[in-house]
Amino acid sequence: MVSKTPKSKPRENKTILVVDDEPRMIGFIRMNLELEGYQVIEAHNGLEALEAIRTKLPDLVLLDVMMPELDGFETLRMLREFSDVPVIMLTAKGEENDKVYGLELGADDYVTKPFGPRELSSRIKAVLRRVQTPSPEEAILKIDDRLSVDFNRREVIVEGKRIKLRPTEYRLLYHLIENAGWTVPHDQLLQKVWGYEYRDEAHYVRLYVNYLREKIEEDPSNPRYILTERGVGYRFVDFRNKEHEG
Repeated sequence: MVSKTPKSKPRENKTILVVDDEPRMIGFIRMNLELEGYQVIEAHNGLEALEAIRTKLPDLVLLDVMMPELDGFETLRMLREFSDVPVIMLTAKGEENDKVYGLELGADDYVTKPFGPRELSSRIKAVLRRVQTPSPEEAILKIDDRLSVDFNRREVIVEGKRIKLRPTEYRLLYHLIENAGWTVPHDQLLQKVWGYEYRDEAHYVRLYVNYLREKIEEDPSNPRYILTERGVGYRFVDFRNKEHEG
C-alpha cells in the first residue's frame, strides 16, 4: 500500500537543511519531514552545512551538536556571522547548560534526542511561525529621540545606528510594543512568541528579553524600555501616552 502525502500539506514547501553525521538519523528525519511536505537537503558535517546555507538558502536548519571536527556549537557561531536562518539544535544531552549555550549562540530552539516525529514537527512549525510575524502598518515607529523600530526591515535604530533583530527577538519586541503600557505575563509571551507547546519554558522569555535589552537599552541592567514586573511578566514603556503628555 502506497502512503500518500496529505494534499493539505504543500502549504509548507519550505526547505529544511538537516545536519548530522549519522546517516540513519538523517534518513529518519528526512522521511518524516517529506511526509509533512517539506523539501529536505542534508549535510554530514559543519563545513558542509555552512556551504549549503550559503548556496541553497534553506528556510530552517536542524543542526546536530555532537559532530566530529566542527561541532554544532562552533558551526552555529560561524553561520550567525552571515545568516539569520532559523536553527533548531539537535542534542543528545539534556543538560540545561548546553541548551542555554546554544540559545546564547543564536539558536532558535532545541530538541533533545531521542525525539518523535510529532515533537520535531511541532518545534519546526513553531519556529517558522515566529519568522512569519506580520509587520504593523506603521513601518518605522519612533519610541523616543533615541530609539525607533523599523518593522519592514526588522531592525531597531538606536541613536541613529541600525541593529538587526533575529526573528525571535523581533517577534518578542513586536508583542511587547503591541501591548505598550500593559504588563504581559510570562505565559502569554510564551504562547504568542514561541507557541502553546512552550508554556513551561519560562527561561526562553528571560533570555530573549536580555538579548533585546543588550540591543536597545543604554544600560541593560537599568532598563528604561522593557521593564520587569517581578513574578508576573514584562512591560514595554507606555511611549504613546508620554508623547501626548509632552
